[in-house]
Amino acid sequence: MKILVTGCAGFIGYFLTKRLLQRGDTVIGIDNLNDYYDVNLKYGRLNELGVQISTQDIFSKQESVKYSNFSFNKIDIFDTEAIDNIFKEEQFDAVCNLAAQAGVRYSIENPHVYIESNILGFLNILEGCRNHNVKNLCFASSSSVYGLNKSQPFKSSDTTDHPVSLYAATKKSNEMMAHSYAHLYGIQTTGVRFFTVYGPWGRPDMAPVLFTDAILNNRPIQVFNNGEMSRDFTYVEDIVDGLIKIINNPSSINPNWDANNPRPDSSSAAYKIYNIGNNKSVKLLDFIKTIELHLGKQAQKEMLPMQDGDVKSTFADVSGLVNDFNYKPSTDINEGVEKFIKWYKEFYNFKEEK
Repeated sequence: MKILVTGCAGFIGYFLTKRLLQRGDTVIGIDNLNDYYDVNLKYGRLNELGVQISTQDIFSKQESVKYSNFSFNKIDIFDTEAIDNIFKEEQFDAVCNLAAQAGVRYSIENPHVYIESNILGFLNILEGCRNHNVKNLCFASSSSVYGLNKSQPFKSSDTTDHPVSLYAATKKSNEMMAHSYAHLYGIQTTGVRFFTVYGPWGRPDMAPVLFTDAILNNRPIQVFNNGEMSRDFTYVEDIVDGLIKIINNPSSINPNWDANNPRPDSSSAAYKIYNIGNNKSVKLLDFIKTIELHLGKQAQKEMLPMQDGDVKSTFADVSGLVNDFNYKPSTDINEGVEKFIKWYKEFYNFKEEK
């Protein structure tokens, strides 16, 4: 297949692109390389994919020296003309949209960028599929859409009408927009709600990197809600396993869908929503202990109240993926954290004290 992966220099996008290339797909990757976090991490991921990028801006198509079936384009999905042009030129068989402005807390400080990227940018992707006859679209949603829901584990069939951050609201909007395009234009659309992804090449604004950096540099870590938090931590390679299954099997109409009692995660259109998680909620303090174990060093903890836009707990019901694709996450927290710590020390050139 020829597949467009947006956000290919991002955390999940890098791993997905690499897996698709290794199995022989042709991948066209796009990313705007924004500076929401250190762009050197994005350059590093692209270098791993054989795209030789340094710290200068990239304006033209870059061919991979490692994978003959990969090319990279610096494009922002908010750029309507550029998105339409790449759809027109490449004629994709499938699209996986992972590009988005990430971060729950950042959406409180900079709301406009979330509308530009996550709403208007996603509209450009939908229009690209519509206008250039792409029928297989997979897109990133988030566990944040569950918002004020208290019933756990979170089920894809739960209502998600009470988001507690603008970031979550944009992801909920993506799901609704995708459904309308599935209904109107027959695009087979599948939304994927990610649950707290971690692993090598992870974002520096997320807990594993923040905690590890602080512990190794003798700074206190910030522990919100006094540690009374839990997350369905999901190893990045397990996330990609689910994405590959979805790309291989685009959504179809649910023949049993009942408009009088409508399930939110399927439809009379070719539309589906899945959770991708580890199907296990881990206490934040236990996650910190695992990091301490693999660092051989104890954290100094600064206990703080809950932050605006945050939720106390997440826990994914992944029965949809299990039933449809026999999906099963295979990486436990101990193994995943060990792999993450090994990568972290290598990438950030951390020298052990003698």
